[in-house]
Amino acid sequence: MFGYRELATAEARRGFWMLLIATLSVGMAMAIQQNIVTNYFRDELGFGGSQMGYITAIREIPGFLLIFVTALFYRLSLPKLTALAFVALAIGYGFFGLSFSMWTVAPWVILSSMGYHTIHQTKFALGMSLTNEARSGRILGAFTALNNAGGLLAMIFVMVIFYFDLISFRPMFVIAGAIALIGAFAIFGFPSLRDGVKDEVEAERPKLVYRKPYRYYYYLNLLDGGRQQIFFSFGLFVLVDVYNMSVAEISALLIGVRLIGIFTGSWIGGMIDKHGERTVLGWVNIGYIFALAGYAVVDNVYLAAACYLVYSFIMPLSGMGSATYLRKVAVRDEIAPSLAMGVTLQHAASVVVPITAGVMLAFVGYQVVFFVACIFASFTILVTRRLDPATQRSQARIEEDARLVLSNSSDQLAVGTASD
Repeated sequence: MFGYRELATAEARRGFWMLLIATLSVGMAMAIQQNIVTNYFRDELGFGGSQMGYITAIREIPGFLLIFVTALFYRLSLPKLTALAFVALAIGYGFFGLSFSMWTVAPWVILSSMGYHTIHQTKFALGMSLTNEARSGRILGAFTALNNAGGLLAMIFVMVIFYFDLISFRPMFVIAGAIALIGAFAIFGFPSLRDGVKDEVEAERPKLVYRKPYRYYYYLNLLDGGRQQIFFSFGLFVLVDVYNMSVAEISALLIGVRLIGIFTGSWIGGMIDKHGERTVLGWVNIGYIFALAGYAVVDNVYLAAACYLVYSFIMPLSGMGSATYLRKVAVRDEIAPSLAMGVTLQHAASVVVPITAGVMLAFVGYQVVFFVACIFASFTILVTRRLDPATQRSQARIEEDARLVLSNSSDQLAVGTASD
């Protein structure tokens, strides 16, 4: 796995450990919530398929509004913004268990979702700041593995707790919130870095960024939003509602997902660095089609669980691949707000699709919904065929690279002159 010893400076290595703790924290907190929330919605709040679609749409509204929230807090540094997001996640999860209906759970869904979606885009920017462009995929893959490690610990904890019936749903949400709060303290003092080297003056982030040269990044996020929200809304729900899987059984499945992620995270991230976003994302979306179609046509719980495992294994590559592509074509100061814009566009589809899919479930089987997700993946393949970061850099990025080359040449000349 990508290790801190490979990082160029002491500041980068310090940042690595801070982001490591924060990543483990968010991985554990979200895994606890993910593990129990579907059963909680069905068993405690009495949600059916339509209600699952509606609550998912409510959850995704903060993702749609993320670019505006990022603009509102643009004066905050990325580490402080990330710490604030961890606090929102902690409060949202902590109060989740106070709900007794859709409308009483909705505020905490929105608050925790705002925290998660902010962390989701800032962690990529923070992670890529630790190293150079050539190793971006590998470092993001390493943190994906760490996220899975945190999730694995949480899944084992939840499985044991519910197998022996030690704690009910509601206290578990409080535990998830407390773990998320650890991440806020860990990431608050993250150093300002560029390619792993400390920046003496931290650049001010633009409020809003939408650039035509980044359009393929936006297309990827828009299509990914439609596909992934169908799976997020109804993947576990089908296993619980159709196949009657218990909390302990869902835990065992998700433990399998996390174990695979731990041992392959850095490797799959390295595949992006080695083969490029175009090749990797193309094959990933072919994998989505097979997994989603399989999920729709099988009628066996073990085969359905296998499709869930396949989908979950390749899912992190979409976010990593689009992020590393953006880094190659965007100027440095526009990466974080552009990531936020991508998340916003992703959730433009995410808000509409779960509601539509939830309504469809009232009239057709869940199988049709998963075939619709296959259509999103098919269109994404067409977009990936157009990716070529070497020729798609923005003019501002070309000028930034030229200034960097000139600066390095001047520094080398000065060193040579001093030696003479």
